Amino acid sequence: MAKQLKITLVKSPIGFEQSQKDTVRGLGLRKLHKTVLHNDTPQIRGMIYKVRHMLKVEEVES
Repeated sequence: MAKQLKITLVKSPIGFEQSQKDTVRGLGLRKLHKTVLHNDTPQIRGMIYKVRHMLKVEEVES
């Protein structure tokens, strides 16, 4: 079974570098406390690592 990641934006990207804002937007997060599901891939993990201070991440079995 493929693992998925449940990613929630818990801190606003306002005041952070533009590259971090772009990464949050690239993950599909637009508003605070909204959640998206992504497959667990190295690319998504790298994006999460870059903005880990703004996110809450949970692993979900699908």
